Amino acid sequence: MSDTTPPPRAIEPRESAFNPDRLDRRSWISTLALAPLTDLDALWDGLADKPSFLWLKAPQRGAAMVRARAGGTGQKFNLGEMTITRCVVQLSTGEAGVAYVAGRSCRHAALAAVFDALLQREDEMDGPIRRGVERLAREIAKRRRRVANEVAASKVDFAMLVQEAGR
Repeated sequence: MSDTTPPPRAIEPRESAFNPDRLDRRSWISTLALAPLTDLDALWDGLADKPSFLWLKAPQRGAAMVRARAGGTGQKFNLGEMTITRCVVQLSTGEAGVAYVAGRSCRHAALAAVFDALLQREDEMDGPIRRGVERLAREIAKRRRRVANEVAASKVDFAMLVQEAGR
């Protein structure tokens, strides 16, 4: 390496919006988008008083470009498109909720948007919806850990293979 060449820069991983230990708006929007629709339906069915709301943007399907990096750290490239569904609602009390979910489920986007709006209300700070979303966040974290462990178990250390082949 010459004196004019800058030292290699460490690539910092982007912070995930998902955090099961800290349920702020960014985290609960991510949780609602990742949660199975059956769980959101169960949460909705468990509400004693269903909120009234306006569609500011009824559920719409569209596409988003997915970008990736070569080798995880290299040059960015367009990997392909994925289908997303978005929705924006406003409760009769004034709170607006938004949702962007992967796939084509209009119901999933609508429920996620309504729950986003409900979680912004002061009376929901320790209510049943918040507790339900916290439970969903813990389940998603548990599923991610299980998948990460399965992937780690199948990891091949190529440096070790090269060393053993040289013996």
